[in-house]
Amino acid sequence: MDNWDEIRTAFQVARIGTVSGAAEILRVHHATVIRHIDALEQRLGVKLFQRHARGYTATEAGQDLMQVATATDDQFTQLAGRIRGQSDGVSGDLVVTSLVMLSPVLTPVLAQFRRENPDLTVRFLTGARLFRLEYGEAHVAIRAGEAPSQPDNVVQPFFSQTMHLVAAPSYIEQHGTPDGIDDLVNHWFIGHDNIDSRAPFIRWLAEKVPENRIVFRITDDRAMVDAVVSGAGIGFVSTWDMRQHPELIEVMPSQKEWTAPLWLVTHVDLHRTTKVQAFLKFLKEKASDWEV
Repeated sequence: MDNWDEIRTAFQVARIGTVSGAAEILRVHHATVIRHIDALEQRLGVKLFQRHARGYTATEAGQDLMQVATATDDQFTQLAGRIRGQSDGVSGDLVVTSLVMLSPVLTPVLAQFRRENPDLTVRFLTGARLFRLEYGEAHVAIRAGEAPSQPDNVVQPFFSQTMHLVAAPSYIEQHGTPDGIDDLVNHWFIGHDNIDSRAPFIRWLAEKVPENRIVFRITDDRAMVDAVVSGAGIGFVSTWDMRQHPELIEVMPSQKEWTAPLWLVTHVDLHRTTKVQAFLKFLKEKASDWEV
């Protein structure tokens, strides 16, 4: 096959389903898209698409071709991500991903690193989604829970995040303090809306407290702090959050099983680049005195 433009065009038509949509993505005239499809079908001697009023649908032969095209597109995306991260010096994009609850301590570090490296653009991606390091979606990931096991990743222990079960004075005034673990069933709690959350303290709560006692549910750990401060129920906050809100009251001593280990994760192809090594060294120095 000597004309990858035609395959690329067919890939976009199959993905989007219309000639006009593919033309817009490829930034070509719709007549060019039709010409590429016709030429590719003629060269292969099979119909790749069924034409209908709503657009194009891949035939069985078209689906086979699309599997190859999809794999090729993924490989080029992966290659481009790695090339972008392999430039010399500390410049271009630095993409860091972490849980949003680390933003209060991580954002100042990122801001200072950017000030000291003015040719750098920082992209700080937060949320529960695991960005694919092998596809160049991020240079450095900070992940919680069990150590990541992907074979092409470099995984380093970062630190462990101590969690505290607390309530606001307004909650204590209205409902009192739990009298041990057995009394938790008589109180109201703030939990995660995702029942499959990997956070050890959320799993502990689900084991110890009936579901109908978790009456305020969140999808963002930062929202947990706001809900606790507002008196919505008993919930978990980090040591850092406790320092920011000294009014919060621990309802029981912190348990070791609530601790969330955190990991620094990089892809093996980018781990030794100047930019990644400079940031990892800077981050570890700044985090050495964190108590979170």
